[in-house]
Amino acid sequence: MAFGRQYSFLLSLIGLTVAAPGAGAASAIHPADWPALKSPISVRPDLETSVQQLVKSLSLEEKVGQLIQADIGSIKPEDLAQYPLGSILAGGNAAPDGNVRSGAEAWLNLTEAFSQASRRRPSPAHPPIPILFGIDAVHGHAKIRGATLFPHNIGLGAAHDPGLIEKIGRATAEEVAATGIDWTFAPTVAVVRDVRWGRSYESYSEDPGLVAEYAQAMVNGLQGKAGTADFLTAAHTLGSAKHFLGDGGTLAGRDQFDNLSDEHTLRDIHGAGFVGALSAGDLIVMASYNGWHGTKMHANPQLLTDVLKRRWSFPGFVVGDWNAHEEIPGCTKWSCPAFLSAGGDMYMAPDSWKQLYANLLKQVGSGEISQARVDDAVTRILRVKMLAGLFNAQSPKQRVSVARLAAPGSAAHRALARQAVRESLVLLKNNRHVLPLDPHSNILVAGAGANDIGMQSGGWTVDWQGNHNTNADFPGGTSILAGIAAAVQAGGGKVVTRLEDRPAAAIVVYGEKPYAEFQGDRETLELPAGDGHLELLKRLRAAHIPVISLFISGRPLWTNREINLSDAFVAVWLPGSEGGGIADLLFTPGKGATAYDFTGRLSFSWPATAMPVTFSGNEVKGAQFARGFGLTLAQSPELGELPENPEVAAAFADRDSLFSAGHVTAPWSIYVSDPSAEVRLTMQSQVSPAGAVTARLADQSVQAVWSGQGPGIFRIGGRATNLVQAVADNQVLKLHYRVEQSPRQAVILSLRCEPAERCGLATGSGLDLTAAFRGTANGDWQTLSLPLGCLKKLGAALAAVTAPFAIETAGPFAVRFDDIRIARQPGATSCPPNT
Repeated sequence: MAFGRQYSFLLSLIGLTVAAPGAGAASAIHPADWPALKSPISVRPDLETSVQQLVKSLSLEEKVGQLIQADIGSIKPEDLAQYPLGSILAGGNAAPDGNVRSGAEAWLNLTEAFSQASRRRPSPAHPPIPILFGIDAVHGHAKIRGATLFPHNIGLGAAHDPGLIEKIGRATAEEVAATGIDWTFAPTVAVVRDVRWGRSYESYSEDPGLVAEYAQAMVNGLQGKAGTADFLTAAHTLGSAKHFLGDGGTLAGRDQFDNLSDEHTLRDIHGAGFVGALSAGDLIVMASYNGWHGTKMHANPQLLTDVLKRRWSFPGFVVGDWNAHEEIPGCTKWSCPAFLSAGGDMYMAPDSWKQLYANLLKQVGSGEISQARVDDAVTRILRVKMLAGLFNAQSPKQRVSVARLAAPGSAAHRALARQAVRESLVLLKNNRHVLPLDPHSNILVAGAGANDIGMQSGGWTVDWQGNHNTNADFPGGTSILAGIAAAVQAGGGKVVTRLEDRPAAAIVVYGEKPYAEFQGDRETLELPAGDGHLELLKRLRAAHIPVISLFISGRPLWTNREINLSDAFVAVWLPGSEGGGIADLLFTPGKGATAYDFTGRLSFSWPATAMPVTFSGNEVKGAQFARGFGLTLAQSPELGELPENPEVAAAFADRDSLFSAGHVTAPWSIYVSDPSAEVRLTMQSQVSPAGAVTARLADQSVQAVWSGQGPGIFRIGGRATNLVQAVADNQVLKLHYRVEQSPRQAVILSLRCEPAERCGLATGSGLDLTAAFRGTANGDWQTLSLPLGCLKKLGAALAAVTAPFAIETAGPFAVRFDDIRIARQPGATSCPPNT
């Protein structure tokens, strides 16, 4: 691939060395150098014969249908009568009747309806083919109201207990199966090398050995042990190891971006978890969004076919990720033969399934996709369905009834989750042995995370981001505060909220708010101070009150200031619904109660600065606390003052930028779209689905080119942010740009918001920048400052802006930006004439 200079400077910052193009074919894969694996799945000859006979009896329409998975948000059970799809999923924000707070009964009714519909498809040539229903149950059946929520994987990694992981896998499978669902999209077996990545909490560890061990345990728990009578019984579900391959090693930790490691690192570090999962009999592998040296994983036959299916003898099937095939050059979400040709078997096409189905029929009929590849993919999918017992006569409701599966959230499962919480906590500081606390005293509890089950559960909880939840959404769950209050009350003490109550100690709960995937990407590892926790810690320190910090996070963050202000500091990660497990370790037990100690040890290095640690072979550089570190109540040596200089690298220190120094600022992303759909820029170049606009990274800048083939939008978007104060402070949207082709039609700058997509602006309205761009078409770099108040003047609501920069036009136009930011502007700046 052609490396832009923006990649070169980022590589130097993270200490990554990659062969230059042409120097040893850095992107070549050598399957013979990968370990040969043998699956423990023994497929009976009679079952394989049944699979082959069934494949031969299928029409082309039925075969193509098996290759597609649609989301419940865009398909109804009755659609299966016309479209014989192979699988249904419930994506991050999808639920029965659109209600993400639905309980187990509603989910079981939904899966029953889809199952019955798939079994009603008439065919004289073969028996009905049941659908395979999948869902994200990555820390328990977290989309189901009342389910047990286990700690996210990063916390489980700190437990260093594979036996516990297997039990959690089994409990999760039982709760998933109780709602009639056949398949969970887990485990995530990423080995994360840069925890700025927004999915770091889905990883067990930076240690490939621990990830491999845990992957094996989780698959055994979800599916039952291969080769035993327990394998894939009604109380189990299919798992799917993800994401293949290298998602934990992307450039600067950006979600779905390129992984530029060498083949040995890809194999030995990022491949380790898959070896563990496949050795346990994992039957489904989910391909990854990321690329490797410029080739998207969904389009990499060397890895999907040569390594996974041939070298590793994988008997199951490869499923794509959410419309991820559209990021392959030359593909859209409606048409992508490259994924199937590379070795993918099932398209995850949540909202694009109908057009994809029609196009696949044409592409197979024309020979663009070979019949042999289709037959192989269908064979793999049907093999898994037969191994899972889906061809028996039982519907989901019948399976649940016969197996007597309990509804999600049983007492036994909650007790297991509470144990997992206890084992996952890592004690980083305990000066003067302030812990354990005497519960027979006044204990002050404060902080944004104290009474927030949603915050302590993190992303992938109820919905995708998990950031719209209240305690009422977790019936049966326990907040951290409730757990502490119960322990203190049992000990004869009292929880207080004011300094005037003369507390014996203060427990302050704070940390990261929920996020998922790229919306959780970060530029640095510095914890934002906007919630007031630092001021609170300082006040408590000044009042000479012992402080215990409970730090909620989905990754290790630079917290030296917080640790210095605390007498004890506990990493509680994302503990899930059973917050009482934290209190179990904080207090001296009462008479007859069990005494617990801290046993958790870091599965990730804790950073000494606000920049991520780096790896050189087995050596980790930049750690404040090494992987494996963890104190106990009995062994708590004094910790001295830690340095409070975050040492942020200059390229990541710019807090105001949306795009600068050759990269979009995390967690923002660049998107290109036209009326048909939009695509996120994750490689050096991306074209909108209908070809209206292209975004291209090069020369420390981003180029946006409109083809004139219709309206297109270039935007920078991400999580909703409040710009009301920015308007009050007279801040501006400041652009440094160079026009490379003068616009032929009007160029409009607008915003995007939630829930009102256009922030209250009418379609096509915004700031007209046509004159500004036409007046600078000589190739010189220019600066344009646009007061945010101009958009407010047009009627834009700025309290929940998801895209602070969006440019749209329908005619030919080319412009390059090397800096886009929201900043204070000294002096007065006027609005464009049309405002």
